[in-house]
Amino acid sequence: MTLEIPGWKHVYSGKVRDLYAPADGDDSRMLVVASDRVSAFDHVLSPGIPGKGELLTTLSLWWFDQLSGADGGEAIPNHLTGEPVPDVVAGRAMIVRALDMLPVECVVRGYLTGSGWVEYQEIGTVCGIPLPGGLQDGDRLPEPIYTPAWKAPMGEHDENISFERTVELVGAERAAELRDRSLEIYRRAAATAEARGLILADTKFEFGTDEDGVLRLADEVLTSDSSRYWDAAAWQNGATPKERMASFDKQIVRDWLAANWDKQGTPPELPAEIVERTVARYRELLDLLTA
Repeated sequence: MTLEIPGWKHVYSGKVRDLYAPADGDDSRMLVVASDRVSAFDHVLSPGIPGKGELLTTLSLWWFDQLSGADGGEAIPNHLTGEPVPDVVAGRAMIVRALDMLPVECVVRGYLTGSGWVEYQEIGTVCGIPLPGGLQDGDRLPEPIYTPAWKAPMGEHDENISFERTVELVGAERAAELRDRSLEIYRRAAATAEARGLILADTKFEFGTDEDGVLRLADEVLTSDSSRYWDAAAWQNGATPKERMASFDKQIVRDWLAANWDKQGTPPELPAEIVERTVARYRELLDLLTA
């Protein structure tokens, strides 16, 4: 069920966020509201994670501020307007510029894990990029790699694509800008995380262009939903892959679901203990980064 927000009309709901447009027809701004919904394996699960929308919005806003120069680096243009949000969604919403969103999900991987690890075991590559032999699950890559994906329409799976395919989609100059900007943001964020005892294993960004053609970082950024964060001490000393990759995201949910659901039909309800552990990890990450 969507909220009634004075001055705004609901136009779209994704798996975890709701989008509103100004009721007066102004098409230059949008209100993005982060819900407490949680998704895994392309399904929205029940119940939600209490406070998740506020925790992730707070973290996104903190990272947007860091990347606007607070971390000492060059300011990265983003989609925020800086306006206060309506009281009814205070803490879990952002008013943003309406951008022409690019159909590329910009994924950067600094460590070998997830689907990349599966591919590497089979053919020694990640998204077609050759890697040195002998790597293990959770190992740091020699250099961060850019592995873009095509953003599929709602209800379909995103598809990993080559850089050359990105050029076909958005042009050579824009494709290079997406790659270079994504790698720059990852390196800056990874350094910030490392200084706080965290590893940023991988992440994904979305970008759009404004009316002047300026590339702007959009959507959420460097949150527990869009990134893998690991405990650096656990990674250094962990005896097993699971211990090494102690994560601050919804991996708790994924692991429970994988063990208790065959991915057929409707997913089972999440136990209260899984919900509580997940929100605790989200909150711990926010505290570690922003303290």
